Amino acid sequence: MRLPNSKIGGTGFYFDKAKPLPDEIEHHMPDYHLYDDWIEKKIADGLNPNQFKEYSRCSIGFLTRGCFRHCKFCVNQNSNQVVAHSPVDEFYDPSRKSICLLDDNFFGCPDWRRLFESLLEKNRPVKFKQGLDERLLTDEKCRLLFNAKYDGDYYFAFDNIEDYDLIKSKLELIRKYTDIENIRFYVLGGFKNTDADDLRDVLRRIELLMQYHCVPYFMRYQSADDKPYKCSEHVGMYNLIARWCNQPSIFKTHSLRDMTVKDQQYVKGGDCASARALKYFVEKNPELEKFVDMKWKP
Repeated sequence: MRLPNSKIGGTGFYFDKAKPLPDEIEHHMPDYHLYDDWIEKKIADGLNPNQFKEYSRCSIGFLTRGCFRHCKFCVNQNSNQVVAHSPVDEFYDPSRKSICLLDDNFFGCPDWRRLFESLLEKNRPVKFKQGLDERLLTDEKCRLLFNAKYDGDYYFAFDNIEDYDLIKSKLELIRKYTDIENIRFYVLGGFKNTDADDLRDVLRRIELLMQYHCVPYFMRYQSADDKPYKCSEHVGMYNLIARWCNQPSIFKTHSLRDMTVKDQQYVKGGDCASARALKYFVEKNPELEKFVDMKWKP
């Protein structure tokens, strides 16, 4: 239905083909009570209130827009730089406990320092919901970032095995400034291919993160036709790795092989699905068996 006083746009509708929203919409103070009734209903239906904490306690917005990376799996394809977009006061509500930022690549903005200091002036915990680009970290950025009030986990990404050496150097830099364990990395799999080579690269990235006490969050790429990893001969292995990584309490206490032993307790007669997946993977790729026993060291 078309209404004469409404406009449709933004990446939520047309992805990278979206027209920019008019400034009076893009730079309007958000209506933070828009979802109040919906949230109350969901909580009344039994959902955990923590699922809606950004809606209920955060000021939400963008300090910057754009990204120069042009990652093929990302919707952000139409910019070649990161630019300052909104001052924090444009979306800051002092009655809210923290600030949630949706920037695509905050540290890629030449004006990042001034913008970060404007956040600090609000004296509120901050989170970068979309993650930060660890390839751009410097001593100065780490010093400010890890000394700021932060809301929850820090998120970065390790999507390409080609960045292995660079990521390792940035992990060392991170550990120069903090020893906290709530540092998580998105790890993408199943994008370029869905064979054993892809899983080897995934496991190598996870191994490196584990060495620096960072927790991976494994993302299995899924295209519009719903075919990539779900059609792989190793689909069970993709699912096993996701279940392992994406539960930090499990990841920090179990190896992949431990996971199959745990799963087997609930199956009588024959191997459970995770055991079958691991067995098939190792039989086909014995040189990769070393990864199934790697374990977090306290």
